[in-house]
Amino acid sequence: MTVTAAKGFRAAGVAAGIKSTGKRDVTVVVNDGPSAAAAAVFTSNRCQANPVIWSIKAIADGSISAIALNSGGANCYTGDFGYETTALTAERAAELLNLQPSDVLVCSTGLIGAGDEVFRQKVLSGVTEAVAELADDVAAGRNASEGILTTDSVEKLATRTGSGYTIGGMAKGAGMLAPGLATMLVVITTDADLESTQLDAALRAATAVTFDRVDSDGCMSTNDTVALMASGASGVTPDVAEFTELLTDLCAELSKKLQQDAEGASHDITITTVGAASVDDAVAVSRAVSRSNLFKAAIFGNDPNWGRVLAAAGTTDAEFDPQALDVTMNGVMVCKAGTPFESIDLVDLSPRETEVIIDLHAGEASGTILTNDLTHDYVHENSAYAS
Repeated sequence: MTVTAAKGFRAAGVAAGIKSTGKRDVTVVVNDGPSAAAAAVFTSNRCQANPVIWSIKAIADGSISAIALNSGGANCYTGDFGYETTALTAERAAELLNLQPSDVLVCSTGLIGAGDEVFRQKVLSGVTEAVAELADDVAAGRNASEGILTTDSVEKLATRTGSGYTIGGMAKGAGMLAPGLATMLVVITTDADLESTQLDAALRAATAVTFDRVDSDGCMSTNDTVALMASGASGVTPDVAEFTELLTDLCAELSKKLQQDAEGASHDITITTVGAASVDDAVAVSRAVSRSNLFKAAIFGNDPNWGRVLAAAGTTDAEFDPQALDVTMNGVMVCKAGTPFESIDLVDLSPRETEVIIDLHAGEASGTILTNDLTHDYVHENSAYAS
């Protein structure tokens, strides 16, 4: 259940001293081929970290053989020095692996504005140490996954097996969870033999309905990266539709794990809008509800305040009759045709899993957003993050 599950991949995660806790904080994942086909998607935030700026250029030719990642510092808004640090990171990995720097993606996660000379040297020494420890076993893959965690409380791993090939993935993310991609670093590996254009299409199709649908707190990261590398080591060229389906399923599992580990959350809320005129309308309504602090606070207090659902839905441009809306909360239809229906006393919001269904009665499309409640613990954790 790691990025080393697919043939042709080695990984390592080491403690380079970036984190004050002494935990692993530098990870390297290497594709030994024979193929180096790759694809990646990045944050849509216009304020992008240096590693994202570098990696967008590196992936342009559809070929990547290694990824170097660090946690404990975002290397964002650190100026020319920070971009040089990213370039030096790629150069260090490339030199040790007999690659070109443009063959290396670089990812960072942590506090924005952090990235001085001490940080640089720790990242570079960590890359050197990680390359020396590269291995293709499960332990190495788990060490790699540990090395990318920040406020995460657990590793996030998933694998899928196709017709003669494997897909493995690891993710990090627990806060700043909102599109594009939610806040995350994700590395996905496969030993399928596919071209970069096929990987790109599959990855974009998968992320559009998974990572882009996690909206825990409405805050978009500067560092989001989801990378997919294919070694071709299985010798199998799968049906692209089958591969995309498996990849989407893997991304959905990782997305759910991101939601379940969201900072301070006490409820995992699945908001599904049905009966929409279009998927875009359905997603817009579900997302609007997911970003309502009033709604999220109500769920934290186990209060089935469905009026806050309708109020949020009404802020969108989605096509619907405001007097025709239904709202169901944990199996109880509390609002029907825009009026009270079953008693809110029947709604049990004590379980962590919470489901809200909104029926627009405007069409056949649907769309789901994964979110969380707004808790005291979330506010506390994010009020002291930098200090």
